[in-house]
Amino acid sequence: MNKLLIVGTVAFDAIETPFGKTDKILGGAATFIGLSASHFNVKSGIVSVVGEDFPQEYLDLLTARNIDISGIEIVKGGKTFFWSGRYHNDMNSRDTLATELNVLADFNPVVPQDFKNAEVVMLGNLHPLVQSGVLNQMTTTPKLVVLDTMNFWMDCALPELLDVIKRVDVITINDEEARQLSGEYSLVKAAAKIHTMGPKYVVIKKGEHGALIFHNEHIFFAPALPLADVFDPTGAGDTFAGGFSGFIAQQGDVSFENMKTAIIQGSNLASFCVEKFGTERMESLKKEEVQERLKQFKALTHFDIEL
Repeated sequence: MNKLLIVGTVAFDAIETPFGKTDKILGGAATFIGLSASHFNVKSGIVSVVGEDFPQEYLDLLTARNIDISGIEIVKGGKTFFWSGRYHNDMNSRDTLATELNVLADFNPVVPQDFKNAEVVMLGNLHPLVQSGVLNQMTTTPKLVVLDTMNFWMDCALPELLDVIKRVDVITINDEEARQLSGEYSLVKAAAKIHTMGPKYVVIKKGEHGALIFHNEHIFFAPALPLADVFDPTGAGDTFAGGFSGFIAQQGDVSFENMKTAIIQGSNLASFCVEKFGTERMESLKKEEVQERLKQFKALTHFDIEL
């Protein structure tokens, strides 16, 4: 079984949308990535940090999905990273109400010995120095390194971020972040510019409008499934990344053709994530539901035309 190393936050979220609000619930990039990747036949492990206030039941939820948590440091007396946000009516924009780094402020990642030779490394959204610190601990060169980042790090840690970008094979960012990173408005030009920074593959997420993957002159587009209701977009991008990296780790195939299927798998899983608050939908998701919705994706995009 191939190994997938996941790096990112395991956290508390408090979310408010037009459909309601939550108190502190389970969240974090690595949590969503791990739950998503657990739908594939891979041996996955998370590198992260939590405080003593983090409930055992949340850790048990991860281990029940065959996710190795030996790389999750528990800081005695510490408090877990917390984020709170309010989404606007369009569900595409949001206001951050609170960000409490807590134990994340002094986090030095330690990769478990058993995952230092992982075939695929998924660097979830975190400080670029933490992401670099993980890559420095790998004893073998991974088949694929995937990086997810955001505009926050472009604003406050750009030199460190550019150093990480040089070392990865795939970068996944949204359209706004691609424009900021490249200085280009056209996404085709933006992807070309980002290619020159290091990554062979550039994945640009467009929320409810799907995702694009660029590889040199090749472009592939995966739609997002039209949904009647979107309750909470939190974690959808991480769920996409987990589906993408989990599928590739399972297949062991890092070709562009396989990545086309991988972004469909990622989009498919992300379409479930937004149906309930936080991780709730991903916790109850069944294999049969995933397969049935993949058929819907196929029907949405398949057509015959004479040329």
